[in-house]
Amino acid sequence: MVFSSLTFLFVFLPVTLAVYYLAPLKARNFALLLASLVFYGWGEPVYVAVMAASVAVNYGFGLLVEKNRADDKKARRIVLSSVLFNLALLFFFKYFDFAVENLRRIPALSGLRPLGLALPIGISFYTFQTMSYTIDVYRGQARAQKNAVAFGAFVTLFPQLIAGPILQYRDVDRQLTDRAHSAEKFASGVEIFCVGLAKKVLLANSVGALWDAYKAMDPASVTALGAWMGVIAFSFQIYFDFSGYSDMAVGLGRMFGFEFMRNFNYPYMSRSITEFWRRWHISLGSWFRNYVYIPLGGNRRGLARQLFNILIVWAATGFWHGASWNFLLWGLYFALLLMLEKLFLLKWLERAPRALQHVYALFFVAVGWALFGLEDLSHCTAYVSAMFGGGAGLWSALDGYELSNYLALLPALILGSTPLMASLFNRLGARARGWAALALAGLALAVCTAYLVDATYNPFLYFRF
Repeated sequence: MVFSSLTFLFVFLPVTLAVYYLAPLKARNFALLLASLVFYGWGEPVYVAVMAASVAVNYGFGLLVEKNRADDKKARRIVLSSVLFNLALLFFFKYFDFAVENLRRIPALSGLRPLGLALPIGISFYTFQTMSYTIDVYRGQARAQKNAVAFGAFVTLFPQLIAGPILQYRDVDRQLTDRAHSAEKFASGVEIFCVGLAKKVLLANSVGALWDAYKAMDPASVTALGAWMGVIAFSFQIYFDFSGYSDMAVGLGRMFGFEFMRNFNYPYMSRSITEFWRRWHISLGSWFRNYVYIPLGGNRRGLARQLFNILIVWAATGFWHGASWNFLLWGLYFALLLMLEKLFLLKWLERAPRALQHVYALFFVAVGWALFGLEDLSHCTAYVSAMFGGGAGLWSALDGYELSNYLALLPALILGSTPLMASLFNRLGARARGWAALALAGLALAVCTAYLVDATYNPFLYFRF
């Protein structure tokens, strides 16, 4: 378990900020590294050793790549060794038991036993970050980090350690040793953090309970309306949960002087699946584009090779999310849609009415979230069938009851998924905008704190990835 929300808000964060700003400039990375290890070790102290090993090994690989830059063949072997080490670490903790469970179906291998190890929190994120380090150094896009403390701070950086955004080393290379601190930057970080907290606590948590209710039901008893209500609730929950945490991470980063990339850009405004994945989890898409898609050849070797590269990238993207067949199915589902758009759908969509483009994108994204949110394949298949009338009919009294309970929340969910409120806010004058931001941040913090004191339902969906 990670820190509880209240422990983080009222104990860990203020103490960490105080220690960080009281420390001399040269010691601030050390203060951040120490705080990050405490943050991580609070919930899983045994896995601090795994993280420390990852830091030490990848730090060494970076120095070796730099040292052997003139010998390209040797440098390539070092980079390959680094990638294999990180993938092996990820496989052991995240996929080993999954592989064993499937291999046991072969009679000759039925004696294999899973290890039952807990998944280290955030391992999918920090292994990708450490892989980016040696690759960026090899490509000459970043310097090898000579300071072990600065490199350790990069890998363990607690604001984004748990659920991203995924940092590419070249984007924070200079910031590790030369980042700006100012009152204005700190204040904007607080505002962004409070916006993210409100999205997570007030919107994601509230609508997530509806998805949990329908997900827990026997799919045979779920109506078409109920199934769609559940999936739409999950669509809002996962967006506000993950984009809320990303905003919190960006805000925390600014409080400590860092600039992290924006991870979401109103994805539910998209008019195609291609556009949706340019707006959703931008840091993951950017990572796969820079370190998998482009090295495979991208779109430079003809249409057939491009389609094959999309298939490989999306199979990997799906499996990255979890050791379960539904995630692979989810990745292949979007690979198929993206390939169809490359072949002909995008040209057709360009001629279609804009409203129809939005309906198309949102429909297929929602079906995709059903595949993503239900790990048991038989349950998933039955639930998707219920969405199209294969369950308990079209609607029920329960659906009407649930709809009436959540109808008042729907306008806030819709508005929060669009840039309308941000656009209206930005039209205010600079002085009025400053005071409004301060008031809204204070109100959000107070309301979220009151909610967290009383609530027992507070999941972070991406912690398990």
